[in-house]
Amino acid sequence: MSTPGPSRSKNQKAQKPLKSAKLKRQTEKEKLQALEQHALEFEPPADLRAFSDLPISDHTKKGLKKAFFVNMTDIQAQSIPVSLKGKDVLGSARTGSGKTLAFLIPVLEILYRRKWGPADGLGALIISPTRELAVQIFEVLRSIGGYHSFSAGLIIGGKNLKDERERLSRMNILVATPGRLLQHMDQTFGFESDNLQMLVLDEADRILDMGFSRTLSALLQHLPKSRQTLLFSATQTNSVKDLARLSLKDPVAIGIDAVDDPSSSTTTAVPKNLEQHYLVCTLDQKLSMLWSFIKSHLQSKIIVFLSSCKQVRYVFETFCKLHPGTPLIQLHGKQKQMARLSTYDKFAHSKHGVLFATDIAARGLDFPSVDWVLQVDAPEDAATYVHRVGRTARYDSKGKGLLFLMPSEEEGIKTQDIQNQLQNLCFQDPEIKYLGQRAFVSYLRSVHLHKDKSIFKVSELPIEKFADALGLPGAPKIKFLNKEVAKQRKNMDRTAEAAKAAALKTVDSGSSDGAEPSDSEDEDGTESSLKTSNVGSHYSYFFSLFIDIVIDMKQTVRTKYDRMFGRKNQNILSEHYTKLVEKQPDDDEEDFITLKRADHQLPDDPLNEVQMDNLSKRKQKLSKAKRTVLLNAPVRNKLVFDQEGNAHEAHNVADAEEWVKEKGGMTGVAEEGLKYAEAERGKMNLADIVDRQEAKEKKKEKKRKRKDRERAQTVSFALWLICLILKSDSQNDSEGTAVASSFSDDGYVSPEFDLPSQESEEDEEEFARPTKRSKLDDHSQSAGTLHDDEELALRLLRR
Repeated sequence: MSTPGPSRSKNQKAQKPLKSAKLKRQTEKEKLQALEQHALEFEPPADLRAFSDLPISDHTKKGLKKAFFVNMTDIQAQSIPVSLKGKDVLGSARTGSGKTLAFLIPVLEILYRRKWGPADGLGALIISPTRELAVQIFEVLRSIGGYHSFSAGLIIGGKNLKDERERLSRMNILVATPGRLLQHMDQTFGFESDNLQMLVLDEADRILDMGFSRTLSALLQHLPKSRQTLLFSATQTNSVKDLARLSLKDPVAIGIDAVDDPSSSTTTAVPKNLEQHYLVCTLDQKLSMLWSFIKSHLQSKIIVFLSSCKQVRYVFETFCKLHPGTPLIQLHGKQKQMARLSTYDKFAHSKHGVLFATDIAARGLDFPSVDWVLQVDAPEDAATYVHRVGRTARYDSKGKGLLFLMPSEEEGIKTQDIQNQLQNLCFQDPEIKYLGQRAFVSYLRSVHLHKDKSIFKVSELPIEKFADALGLPGAPKIKFLNKEVAKQRKNMDRTAEAAKAAALKTVDSGSSDGAEPSDSEDEDGTESSLKTSNVGSHYSYFFSLFIDIVIDMKQTVRTKYDRMFGRKNQNILSEHYTKLVEKQPDDDEEDFITLKRADHQLPDDPLNEVQMDNLSKRKQKLSKAKRTVLLNAPVRNKLVFDQEGNAHEAHNVADAEEWVKEKGGMTGVAEEGLKYAEAERGKMNLADIVDRQEAKEKKKEKKRKRKDRERAQTVSFALWLICLILKSDSQNDSEGTAVASSFSDDGYVSPEFDLPSQESEEDEEEFARPTKRSKLDDHSQSAGTLHDDEELALRLLRR
């Protein structure tokens, strides 16, 4: 029986850890409550700039310090205190102002104050329009959230769907693109968002512009209503405001340096440190201007925006072959996911270089130290312009933007014309020519699809000059452009018919006036003759105008470029093109380009009379002489050689009737047939004898090889046995015992030598090497063949 004293002592020792853990939990709970109370009562001062002054946890402060984030931007100083109070935020700020941290810090703090853990499921969802921006947000989240215990995941298109499904249920924070997120919500079993605390929509206007409005509406239906929503964008459009009304509850609107245009439904904000420039040049001089600019800024970091993927491919490939002297990179939507991420990372860590990109790089991407943003093709609206130039002058750094505008004049810049070089590249490299054709068509299509037809007119573009500027031997045939031309011709026909009808009407009216002289006509007919002469002049004027219009419509001039385009390189489709760039099919490609090969004769054909007129007299004489030789050459039959080496004409068949007569009628023919059959039968019998003899020889050879193999195995075994005996003799001589076994600790006798297996070649070599070579020296010198080895083995066995 134990005494009560020791019992109380043990209980006290067991209760001490429990009390300390309980006290620790109580202290942590009080700390979180105090932090939340501080955040709710926090009123930011006017000079708030340091992250350390915010009512946030020590884990977040350590992460910010480790990532070298010290001072806040304007959007951060105004939105973070509001978000920490749990309110919805509608934020509008210029690009590069730090919107990413403005929503990542509240996400970490809200989940931390609510003690969010792995068992609680998805707590925060961040939706981004593009994959590159989602990757960038995820990297910033990892850099500042390293001291928290939350699990975070990245869901974007182009990655393994199965791997994402396995990890999805364990994530507390998700950064995703709309399409892949909706796919998981509809198809992934066990993916729940019922406990979602925060929803972040980054670049909301871009999400809507990219056609994700229906996807976003479907996503919102999966999410709970009791959540906090943060919506950020560089521009505020009517669609974004409509989305805010649907998804936000009493939001706090926060805008930085916003400029409201009463005549527009868009609110834009450009960076403060941005220098904006524009350049006026013609369409056919754009590439030369771009080349000259790059050559004069080799140590700068430049982003060049073009309107389509095919233009990016063409300009990138051609400029790479021209070697400007600075690194060139391309980024567009036709690239695979890994290539896009690699391109983004490469340009982000480059000190200088040129990135050719579509608008996929215009939203949210943070490329450090970009000096220039060049917009070779005009943006579709003001919002796109703002996002493009926002890739430079980010935060407190400076940057410059240059916009290429048409038309007409080129002043103040000395350019280096590269049109001839591009033309040579297109002639030498079919892939470059094909890329140029695709770039030509895609640019015209982008102009054709512009909303404002009063400014962007495809029919008024210098198409031929633009094709020459790309190095193409003539403009490709484009369906929608042909429709525009046909429409203009119809209008011209109607104008001509109207003019002709007016002229005929004038003539008819003039003749009627001449038939019935007026009352005021003089006796000598002076006034009547004046009227008739005026009618004749009007008729001749309208008739000449009509003739000129018809001539202009019917007359076509084929230049050397047209002939070259009709004859050269018309079948170089995807076979060569896919080796150069990744080709993905476009559904609407057939509506915009049609390439046809012109019917023509070969230029080297001596019978080509069309080209005879273009040759010199000397070459015409030579061609006529060559043609005469070819036309008057005698017809020669082809000679073949039989097995005996005798030459005879190919397909030389004798006359059947004469052959029958020579053989004495049908009876002779039957005898010839029997003779032929007998001769063939003899040949077959002889061939059978030869085949049987060859088969017999092969069988004998196979049997001989098998016996040699068996004999070699016997000899090998005999040699191994001899080596075993010799080794045993040597041990008896040295140790004075015939025992050739070893004992284990438990008394089990284990043999010292095991029989070698056929698979182990090293063991055979080991046992085949005798320990005492003196007994076999005489025999090993003379045993050179297989029979000698057999004799040696038998002789040793007899011993």
